[in-house]
Amino acid sequence: MAKKKLTHGQQRRIKANHDKKLRVKVDKPDKIQWQDDDLGMTQNGIIISRFGQHADVEGADGIVYRCNLRRSIRSLVCGDKVLWRLGKETLHSIRGIIEAVHERDTVLSRPDVYDGVKPIAANISQILIVSSLLPAFNSDIIDRYLVAAEQTGITPIIVLNKTDLFNELSQVEQDEIEQQLQIYRDIGYQVLYASSKTNAGISEIKAQLNQHISIFVGQSGVGKSTLVNALMPDLGVVTKEVSQNSGLGQHTTTVARLYHFDDGGDLIDSPGIREFGLWHLTPEQVLNGFKEFEEFMGLCKFRDCKHINDPGCALTGASEQQINPKRLASFQRILASLGDNKLTSRFND
Repeated sequence: MAKKKLTHGQQRRIKANHDKKLRVKVDKPDKIQWQDDDLGMTQNGIIISRFGQHADVEGADGIVYRCNLRRSIRSLVCGDKVLWRLGKETLHSIRGIIEAVHERDTVLSRPDVYDGVKPIAANISQILIVSSLLPAFNSDIIDRYLVAAEQTGITPIIVLNKTDLFNELSQVEQDEIEQQLQIYRDIGYQVLYASSKTNAGISEIKAQLNQHISIFVGQSGVGKSTLVNALMPDLGVVTKEVSQNSGLGQHTTTVARLYHFDDGGDLIDSPGIREFGLWHLTPEQVLNGFKEFEEFMGLCKFRDCKHINDPGCALTGASEQQINPKRLASFQRILASLGDNKLTSRFND
């Protein structure tokens, strides 16, 4: 299926940004120039974290080495499997160089006005979509991540965090959240509950992560890094409270990083976002992201149906037993946002 074309303005900005990066590379070449004789044999590794023109690579010995990148490498993210070479001596804390990147099994990306579609992490088998009762439970954000997950073929799992705050909500608010979570269960998505404060649900999440490469995603302030601490107490990942002034999550994780569980499985802790833009997708791709809509695809009266007030629309004409009105409304809001070519998905955890 063809992807949505970028506007001429977006194409110019992307090209200008790429040209700028190339000029920087020419004007400021790498200070560390590795000669072939200075490097050992080529070996496999996995990217633990990426820092600009450097990356932390875990070798077959389980040790993490900070390396430079060959200029031929166009894209490198946490979770990438790579070929790299260890230097015979350390130069300015750099231990080696990454030669090439293996083909990815899966990749989670986000749209970026300057760089087009930008990858976040690679070779993931599970996406844990973390929501919480504070700063606020937001089903629209969950739906956007579900669309992204369905596009990549990565299994999504919904996690409701900070369940220790349930008693602070009114009964009406509690019922609304439970009803929304039941909608996801009815569709076929798995829902887990957790509280890093009481450790409720932590063992269930750890069991779910076993033998998978998983990533936590979600709004800033939902407690992703706190969950990582609960799952791996020895890490001591930095966390912050939700801002009392804005009610929004504050900066915690600045770069994605991969962690290993002793019992098996890996976890990528990624920077959070306050808004997840999907404007790089076509309406058809968004439609495919709502998997319960599949049986209605192609049944609308008009081929260019906008699925809002169009006569003969199969989606709006479906009964509530077939399509939940809340999911349909969420789908329509996403469609309406596709024309917003703004920096809607910038990481600002």
